[in-house]
Amino acid sequence: MTDLKEILCEKQGKICLIKINKPKVLNALTHSVFVELNSVLDDLEADDEVRVVIITGEGRAFAAGADISFMKDLDAQGAKEFAKHITCVLRRMESLDKVFIAAVNGYALGGGCELAMACDLRIADKHTQFGLPETSLGIIPGFSGTQRLTRLVGLTRAKEMVLTAERINAEESYRIGLVNKIADEGMIMDEAYKMAKKIIKNASIAVSYGKEAINRGIQLDMDSAIDYEKNLFGLCFATADQKEGMTAFVEKRTPNFINR
Repeated sequence: MTDLKEILCEKQGKICLIKINKPKVLNALTHSVFVELNSVLDDLEADDEVRVVIITGEGRAFAAGADISFMKDLDAQGAKEFAKHITCVLRRMESLDKVFIAAVNGYALGGGCELAMACDLRIADKHTQFGLPETSLGIIPGFSGTQRLTRLVGLTRAKEMVLTAERINAEESYRIGLVNKIADEGMIMDEAYKMAKKIIKNASIAVSYGKEAINRGIQLDMDSAIDYEKNLFGLCFATADQKEGMTAFVEKRTPNFINR
């Protein structure tokens, strides 16, 4: 991996752990954090072994927001360019054929909440607080937060969170569908790895096609989305893993996927 200063990156076979490592400032998201994250994504894109990426934060926060001390003096064009850089990195996460799991510990506010929402799955510590407080600072979420939140929790709830700038706890986040699971005290990483291993045991091409079908389909009208899914479904039947998976099912044995 490229030399990193603000994030830690550790590859563990088919799982890659990314940890934002700025605990003294509650893992505030600076421009350089996303430069480093983008560099890691370059490495991951070229790595056929890694299938699941877990993102978390060091200390008592996942990420408590973007760096306000940097943003406060930006002009309109500078703010737009800053948002463009970060949204491009987050969009890459959605486009890669890896599954991203956010292990959300502590605060996930502003840009931290937006980073978590760009992941495919989210597991929250019981003490986690989510929020988009930007309107209380005179701005709106600018890292695709208004768009991803609406797609995750619906129009009415997304408007309430953005317009009131209020935080919600882990239980409420789970209730509205923002997170997939709440981990018991001290168990968030165990739950993240447990979920990662469930994904890894399945056929990798099918998993990546499933992610693609969902992400792309939600942006299309229903008929177009069904066609898109149908095409990916057909492509699965050109893989060795489809033959192995279905043969193993008929033979009542565990499949031996080779990811081809």
